[in-house]
Order: sequence, then C-alpha cells, then structure tokens
Amino acid sequence: MKKLEKAIFAAGCFWGVQASFDKVKGVVKTLVGYTGGKFKNPCYEDVCSQATGHAEAILIEYDSSKIKYEELLDIFWKIHDPTQLNRQGPDIGSQYRSSIFYFNEKQKETALNSRKKQEKLIKNKIATEIVKSSEFYKAEDYHQKYYLTHPVVCHI
Repeated sequence: MKKLEKAIFAAGCFWGVQASFDKVKGVVKTLVGYTGGKFKNPCYEDVCSQATGHAEAILIEYDSSKIKYEELLDIFWKIHDPTQLNRQGPDIGSQYRSSIFYFNEKQKETALNSRKKQEKLIKNKIATEIVKSSEFYKAEDYHQKYYLTHPVVCHI
C-alpha cells in the first residue's frame, strides 16, 4: 500500500536535481520551485536577483513503502558538492545553496545525522543548511522537466 510523503531539497540548479530524482524508484512526483525566502509568489527573475532569499529547490513526493527518506538523502549528497557555499558548478548565488528543508522532527533528526555521517566520510565541512520547510512556490511551467527537452543541464 502506498504511503506518500514529501521531501524538499536544494542542490544547485533545480533542472539537474529534478532529472536525478525523477529516475529514482519510489519517487512518485517532482516539482521544481522556490522556497526558503521571505517574498510571496516569486518568479524566476525575482529569485535570480538574490533579493528574495529563495533557493531553487525540488519538492519530491515519494512512496515511503518503496524508498526511505534516508535513501533520498543519500542521493542528495551524491548529486552535488555540499561543501560549496552558495554555488554549484558554474552557478553562483544564494539561490543555488545546498539545503534540506524538513517537514517534521523525524526528517530533521534524520537529516542532521546524515550530514554528520557525510562530514566524516568526506572529512570536510559541509555547507548544507538544514531548515524547517516554508512555503514552496512552483516554478514556471517551462522549468518543469526541463531536462527532457534540454539533454545537457547544470552541474549534475
């Protein structure tokens, strides 16, 4: 029986992040958008100005009977460089920061433990922030599944 849960991650340009998670068995749906800021209903240009405080992020709906939150975190760590502050690859700015936005205390604790484990593995300070989820604003339609029409995307 399906048990649907949600996760939100930011790991640089959201196009490549979505491409990575759409391939994962147990992921039911993904949306790219903006979260973590203080501006209501931002558009891409607003977020790129770095004035809103939002990150480019992905909202993942997953079946927790097929994939666990811990496994999603493992993928998150592998698809980007969590030691970089406010950038990924050629993309520079706070909208490209590495972030885990948790929905509940269990996700928070799991994310904190996962970050500690990663720091030990890579023996380097991780810049990834772990913060309570806030309003998620769906990005414009042309950003959704962008990788399907543009085979080379971002840093992933």
